[in-house]
Amino acid sequence: MTSNTGGEMLSLRLSNEIENRLAQLAESTGRTKSFYAKEAIVKYLDEMEDTYIAINRVEKPGKRVSMEDVEAELGLED
Repeated sequence: MTSNTGGEMLSLRLSNEIENRLAQLAESTGRTKSFYAKEAIVKYLDEMEDTYIAINRVEKPGKRVSMEDVEAELGLED
């Protein structure tokens, strides 16, 4: 299902505590609960993407090349 803004709709259950905190934040700032939910998801996704990229690089390191090999390949040897 898509919303009027062209994005996908997501439905999820929140604990009463989280729902109340979100509602209080929205009411006190004049923004919507959806605004803050989206902000939280985007921030979390940014952090998790960085984390999983780092973990993947540690677990599956790519080819490593020494500075000497790079200099030799580019003809930059002394």
